[in-house]
This record gives sequence, C-alpha cells and structure tokens, in this order.
Amino acid sequence: MARAFVFPGQGSQAVGMGKDLGEAFAAARAVYQEIDDALGQNLSGLMFNGPEDQLTLTENAQPALMAVSMAVIRVLEEQGFDLAAAAKLVAGHSLGEYSALCAAGSLSIADTARLLRIRGRAMQVAVPVGQGAMAALLGLDLDQARTVAEAASQGEVCQAANDNAPGQVVVSGAKAAVERALVLAAEAGAKRSILLPVSAPFHCALMQPAADAMAEALAGVTFNAPKVPVVANVTAQAETDPEVLRRLLVEQVTGAVRWRESVLYMKGQGIEQLVECGSGKVLSGLARRIDKALTGIALNGPADIDAFLKETV
Repeated sequence: MARAFVFPGQGSQAVGMGKDLGEAFAAARAVYQEIDDALGQNLSGLMFNGPEDQLTLTENAQPALMAVSMAVIRVLEEQGFDLAAAAKLVAGHSLGEYSALCAAGSLSIADTARLLRIRGRAMQVAVPVGQGAMAALLGLDLDQARTVAEAASQGEVCQAANDNAPGQVVVSGAKAAVERALVLAAEAGAKRSILLPVSAPFHCALMQPAADAMAEALAGVTFNAPKVPVVANVTAQAETDPEVLRRLLVEQVTGAVRWRESVLYMKGQGIEQLVECGSGKVLSGLARRIDKALTGIALNGPADIDAFLKETV
C-alpha cells in the first residue's frame, strides 16, 4: 500500500499529549528532552500537565505538536521502521510542514523547535489581539469562499486561509471584514459559519511581519534535501530542493494552506493511505472526505504504533 505520512497543525493540541509515548518509549523521552533543552523550557511538562491556557498559546502549541509528531517518528524508527522506504510522500498542515521536514531529515529537531518558537511568537505579535479573526465557512467551496472574502474585505484584509476539505474553507483577516464574511457566507448558501477561537488571523496578508521574522530565522539554519519528497502547503505539490522548501516556509506564513489540493495531489501520485503522526486525528479524518478512495489512520499512542508496526514491518 502506498502511504503518505502527514503531520497535524495547531488545534490538535491537548493537555496530556504525548505523555503515554514518553512513559512507554525511551526514544520519545529523548525527543522531549532534546526539545526542552533547545528551548530552555520544560515544554514536556506543560504538554503532559498543562495548564491548558499556557499550552494553547501559539508559541507553545506549535513546538509541542511537533514534539509529539517527532516522538512518534523516532519510536517507529527505533522499532525498525524506515520512513524513506515506507513513505512515498510527507506533508503537514501549517506548522505540521515543519514536522514533515524534520521527519524527512531536512531540519534537525532542535532547529525545528527553535524555529517554531520564533514562528509562534511572531505570528502572535503580528496583529494586536482583537484586531484579527478567522472563521470557518462550512458548505462553501473554495471559489465561493474566495468570492465571499473579496466582497467582505471592503478595503481590509480578508482572504481564504485554509482549504481543508470540500465544504470546509477558513477565511482570515481583519475582524470586521471576517464578521462581514459570516453574513455574506450565509447569503451565499453556507450551511454554517463560525468564528474560530484563535488568537491571531493566520495565513493572510496581516501576517507579513511574521513572514519577515521567519525569513530571517530560516536563513540561519541548515536545510538538507529531504529523504522523502515534501508536499508543500503553498504549492500543493512535492518539493525536494532545500532552498525552495526554505522559501516556501516563508511564503506559507501569509499564504493559504492548500490542504485539500495537497491531498488530491498525493492521491494522484498513487497514495492510498494517509498516516497521521502526532496529536489528534484531524488529518486522518479529512482523508475520506477529500477522496473516498483514501483511508486515514492516526498514530497517537503506543497501541496505535504497535498495531501499525505489526501490519507494516
């Protein structure tokens, strides 16, 4: 079976994440310790015990999600699993693209943790709290959502930020413009539209200060060619050139996450199953919604990993 390994984005964090992996596997504990050391913070303690309001801060949630994803990968590798042999492609949703690059050997764990700390802080401070918003428009396709966003902008920023699945598009921008989009979406036939509980308007032009910060940060880290091609959020196609991947991570901050197109691209490359590594089951759950021929499984804890290895190794 042709598989792609995928890595979750923000929103999949939860207190207790990764704790069972750390209790069961030395390889997972080593990942958590390396990230704690890189950040100079007991991030693993925050992941395991909370408090939730601190874990959900963007600057903590982003490296924490990567930590669990990489713990899964390192545990698999310790058990004899070879990602380069088993995965045809890798991809990640927003910050998950950093996890994908780390899993594929483009970035070290320590560099990835530090980059995500910088990314989280930069995205948080790019727009003052209360001035931006994001909303999910349910039941509209991408073209409809773009039309709604453009009509709602009225000189302010409002754009399609995440194309997650058919009928699930997120818009992002200035708070007043996003609120106008909720009204226009209903008029356009949306089943439901909801403001998302996020602290900043991610993946839109308002994030340009964060993109500038990431351009500077990414310029200072070593990028290796990935051992598995990475399907980038910005292009929705496989990329292998380290310098292209570095540039796309900068563009990703203000660009849309083209997840639906990315998954369809993977399907077109012969992928039959998406294997989600890390916290939650969002991406594996979206697989069949995007294409009914795809299956998705989530590797969250020891039991998931054991079952997967019995099937594949």
